[in-house]
Formats: sequence, C-alpha cells, structure tokens
Amino acid sequence: MNASQAIDAYRDIGTHSAVMDASPYQLISMLMNGALDRIASARGAMERGDTALQGAMIGKAISIVDGMRASLDEQRGGAAGGELAIRLRDLYDYMEQRLLEAGARADQEALDEVASLMREVKSGWDAIPVEHRG
Repeated sequence: MNASQAIDAYRDIGTHSAVMDASPYQLISMLMNGALDRIASARGAMERGDTALQGAMIGKAISIVDGMRASLDEQRGGAAGGELAIRLRDLYDYMEQRLLEAGARADQEALDEVASLMREVKSGWDAIPVEHRG
C-alpha cells in the first residue's frame, strides 16, 4: 500500500464514522456538501480537458442529488413534506438534467448553475433552527 492509498483508506474510515454518527439533518448537509465538492471537481476536470474525471464527478453529483430526492417525503404534511417536498423533487430533477447537459456539452455554465442552486438550498437547510433539526 502506497502513501496515497493509505490516505484514501484513512479518509474512507473517517467518512464512514461521520456518517454512522450523523443525524438525518447532518446526513443531508453532508450530501449537499458532497454534491458541491463533486461539481467543483467536475468543473476543474472540464477546464483541464480531463473528460474521464469530468464524467465520473458529474455521475457522482447526479447520484448524490438522486439520493437527496429519494429522501423526500411527499406524503408527509406540514412544512417538512407535501408541497415543499414536491418543489424540491422538481428542483432536483432539474439539477440532474442540467448536470447531464453539462457532461454532454462540457458546459461550465450548467455546472455553475447547479452549484448556485445547491448553495441556495443548502443556505435554507443551514438556516433551520437547531431545535427542529432532529
């Protein structure tokens, strides 16, 4: 095992531990951060012309957004579900479509748009009062 592999293994253990100890609120926050990280990595790969890495990072970002959509509860009433969940589902669908377009066309503007939308959703998520984070 070389140094890079050891660092990756250590990072994986740390990530696994953080996920196991996280609340549902923290898990969604981690997903948002992960999506933003993958989008930034895809943009950097796009700038360098590294299409393989670009595709891999966009694919991971799409998977994360899909996981966020799967966590929505459209049947739940109140502020946490129902109409808000339906609007978020539609937004996540749009984000995934734009990510696909970004990959197909090497479109940095599409990546920037999705990152901006994700930051806005994250800003609202981060503003949830501590007593309601569960």
